[in-house]
Amino acid sequence: MTTSTRAATPPRALLFDLDGTLVDTAPDLARATNELRAHHGLAPLPYPQIRRQVSNGGSALVTLALGLASEHVDHAAARAFLLDAYGRDVASQSRLFDGLERLLSEWALPPRAWGIVTNKPRAYAAPLIDALQLAPGALLCADDLPLKKPSPEPLWEAARRLAVTPAQCWYIGDHLRDMEAARSAGMTAVAVGYGYIAEEDDIGRWPADIWFETPGELVGALIDEP
Repeated sequence: MTTSTRAATPPRALLFDLDGTLVDTAPDLARATNELRAHHGLAPLPYPQIRRQVSNGGSALVTLALGLASEHVDHAAARAFLLDAYGRDVASQSRLFDGLERLLSEWALPPRAWGIVTNKPRAYAAPLIDALQLAPGALLCADDLPLKKPSPEPLWEAARRLAVTPAQCWYIGDHLRDMEAARSAGMTAVAVGYGYIAEEDDIGRWPADIWFETPGELVGALIDEP
């Protein structure tokens, strides 16, 4: 773990990115991506290759699967196929990252607030959260507001719903846009290295205040230290 001086104050509320930060959704998205490949007569891609692209959304997975740029005439139909395949079962293999179930249960005991701010559309995020029996105090999805991350607006709205100030929140994510959103919102920006990190990404260069390499480090910092 690396910490900057801006992150000295313990949080009153935790806000999580969803895919790659709170929940390991890559197995189900990889299944849908390879269903798209199979539909076009192509062999499955290796799971690690797909996993690295999950945080970049459905369009990036279409480009990975079929080599179709977002402006290609067939891209939209391929994206619809992939999302339909994913939406049929968003939680077949998706699970909280190891240790985070304990974090959420112990964090809520005093009680303390937590929420989710994701660029995942609500049509997929809400069923996933329901299937995993999660109960965030706030859930902001890609289509809830006119702007999404890296804009700070969804983070501000989540803080408002949790009745805390932005300065009292940690925003935890596995993508550069998460750190940009947190900084713009005036929250402590927390980067996690166990998520869906592209090969070319150097998370140590992201504008974060704290970096955790494993879920265990995150849990330890929040509920195990005096």
